[in-house]
Amino acid sequence: MNESPADSSSDNSVDAVLIERLATGDTDALADAFDRYRPKLWRMVRFRMDPRLATRVDPDDVLQESYLNAASRVRHYLSDTSRSLFVWFRLIVGQTLVDVHRRHLKAEKRDAHRDVLLGEVRYPQAPSVSLAAELIGSITSPSHAVARDEVQQQLENAISSMTEIEQEIIALRHFEHLSNSEVAEVLDIRPTAASNRYVRAISRLKDILRDIPDFFDGQSIE
Repeated sequence: MNESPADSSSDNSVDAVLIERLATGDTDALADAFDRYRPKLWRMVRFRMDPRLATRVDPDDVLQESYLNAASRVRHYLSDTSRSLFVWFRLIVGQTLVDVHRRHLKAEKRDAHRDVLLGEVRYPQAPSVSLAAELIGSITSPSHAVARDEVQQQLENAISSMTEIEQEIIALRHFEHLSNSEVAEVLDIRPTAASNRYVRAISRLKDILRDIPDFFDGQSIE
């Protein structure tokens, strides 16, 4: 999870070149930029997607739709490049994912896919739901495997006791694999604050998970 100043500087340099290519009308620049961040954007979609869509929608389809949306808005981005390309793509992917949920789950219960706005990024469900769904896959205890739904609800309720920013920092760092500087930009806070909050959030999460019997058997949350 750690990054060096040199890594961050290199990312900024690559972004600068890509933005210059976009500004000069390079037709391949947007595709190159999107492909650069595709793995992180794919993890975002997989993590945030409602489990009921797993058999209906592929994350790659969401990314393809997001790319088309980005292509239609690239001129708007070039008029204000204060945010990085990655964060701009995340904004578009987040809204596209919400649109996909609305189309496919419009006949389902409204409270099952409530939109959540965190910072400038909109998600189709609360972080506590996504975190619980991800963590439930880490449970190996046979006694809990047979009661997975019950344990997942316990996790959701427990994680909901954390602040939204604690939940979101864990989601971004631990499950979406964002760098500390990327987390800071997404949440619009200083990198030092993002790092400190991550450490505190992980400590809080560990305390919560200790109340789930056998959760830590063979598991590690770092």
